[in-house]
Amino acid sequence: MINQRLNQLRDLMRQHKIHAYIVPTADPHLSEYLPEHWQARQWLSGFTGSAGTLVVTADQAALWTDSRYWEQAAHQLANSHIILQKQGIMPEPADWLAQNLPNHSRVAVAADMLSWATQKRFQAAFSAKNIELNTQIDLLTDLWAERNALPDAPVFAHASECIYQNSTEKLARIREFMQKKQADYHLISSLDDIAWLTNLRGNDVPYNPVFLAYLLISATHAILFADANKFGETEKKFLNQSGIELNDYHQIVNELANISGSLLIDANKTAVSTLAKLPNNIELIEDINPSSLFKAQKSAEEIAHIRQAMREDGAALCGFFAELEHDLMMDKTITEWDIGERLTAHRSKRPLYISPSFGTIAGFGENGAQPHYAATPDSHSVLKGNGLLLIDSGAQYHNGTTDITRVMAIGTASDAEKRDFTLVLKAHIALASAVFPENLSAAVLDAICRAPMWQAQCDYGHGTGHGVGYCLNVHEFPASIAYRAAANPHNILKVGQLISNEPAIYRSGGWGIRIENLVVCQPVSNPQETAFGKFLRFETVTLCPIDTRLIIKELLTSAECDWLNTYHADVREKLSPLVDGKARDWLIERTQKI
Repeated sequence: MINQRLNQLRDLMRQHKIHAYIVPTADPHLSEYLPEHWQARQWLSGFTGSAGTLVVTADQAALWTDSRYWEQAAHQLANSHIILQKQGIMPEPADWLAQNLPNHSRVAVAADMLSWATQKRFQAAFSAKNIELNTQIDLLTDLWAERNALPDAPVFAHASECIYQNSTEKLARIREFMQKKQADYHLISSLDDIAWLTNLRGNDVPYNPVFLAYLLISATHAILFADANKFGETEKKFLNQSGIELNDYHQIVNELANISGSLLIDANKTAVSTLAKLPNNIELIEDINPSSLFKAQKSAEEIAHIRQAMREDGAALCGFFAELEHDLMMDKTITEWDIGERLTAHRSKRPLYISPSFGTIAGFGENGAQPHYAATPDSHSVLKGNGLLLIDSGAQYHNGTTDITRVMAIGTASDAEKRDFTLVLKAHIALASAVFPENLSAAVLDAICRAPMWQAQCDYGHGTGHGVGYCLNVHEFPASIAYRAAANPHNILKVGQLISNEPAIYRSGGWGIRIENLVVCQPVSNPQETAFGKFLRFETVTLCPIDTRLIIKELLTSAECDWLNTYHADVREKLSPLVDGKARDWLIERTQKI
């Protein structure tokens, strides 16, 4: 089927005299997770990971993806003629095309799946060979006959008790930023920024409580471009009170055709198609969306709500793990696929629950070695025999977004598995205990976390930490603790940022281990110095026991043992009032001192 689709694409390419066609993982809002309408890369390649770029030429097809998906991609591409290109090791798609295509070739990509910034990078890479980048020819429209329609889920207001800044106040902050940049208009295409600014939520994108929209802001007006049928009277009134006008989703291109002066955009978050009719005399000011910076720093009130969401999530996890361990002891048949359904059953009972925050990753044994492994109803392992079970899961609550990874042994764990688990724990504690200057590049902290593992000559391919939204995307830009990531002047650490701490070890064909908590940047409680500026620390807010049965205590320092015992005492104190019966018994047993 995949090879047939690729051949049909090549037929269209020949008709249009196209030498290469690029299919990114993208939509007009440059989202990480896409509505089905824009999942063209998955449809054409069969690869289901959340990140990747497919490039098709007359005689080759190649797919780029990062290290989280190398094993998964190799498996899913095995029956196709698509070559896996390991991102970070192989040349990037633009450079690969520049190397492999002859002079004056034509490369096409759909304008609604290409960011303004990426277009410029491709054009720069192609310039030496005069390769044309064409964004006007969309071959997918003719090829993908059964393409899904745009989502139409209703928009709803974020719970009022969880909001501490109204949209009018947020717009005032945006306009102040615009004034500093001398921008007459500001276009926001990124969905989580729009949801944050409007205090509205939706369900157009799986796991992310956002809705398809654009927001155009001037000094005196703000227009939300979205499907009005998704808005009830309450939501429309909500917008009206905030001074935000509602217009049709598809009218954004025409509206931009009528503006004058200067326009502020985030070039990485704005699609080429959106600017299709922008007047030539408009001055484009390219900078980060100010809302991305504002929402990354949670207020004290929001952090208080996040702590409560973590308590409720932790209580749900106690019930889940107590039930799981009991059923395994009773020899019940449980599969990887069952894990997500069981977690949702427990979490959905907690106050202010909305949905999972991403698809649950439950990998047993060698499946756990794939960082973003996904079991399906038709393809999964049964939890039996000996092996490690890695569970990465999370939930959306009105008062916070959670993301947690825990590992437990099914049967008997080997000494090698315990050694790896202890190394990952040491790395986790190193980051959790760090003290660092405010405004430090987050990339620098990656080495602090990895140091215990590097000492043992171990490593992992993905980043150590990502930003997390407040009832928003589980991956929130710009925070990224990853030394391999491109330099980003906005990736600095400030009070109020919510970030993951998730070091790991993956043994291909063996097991995967990742320990993940969410942490909040906080001022150091009792500064020892004041001459060197403000220093920050991490407050761990995720509450769930770490399995001490997998620890080799002799590999931990006394300070590391103290950290773990203090963490478990905190978990027990905060979760005990919220659980009873077997869940409480499990909590007490799993938080004993080591």
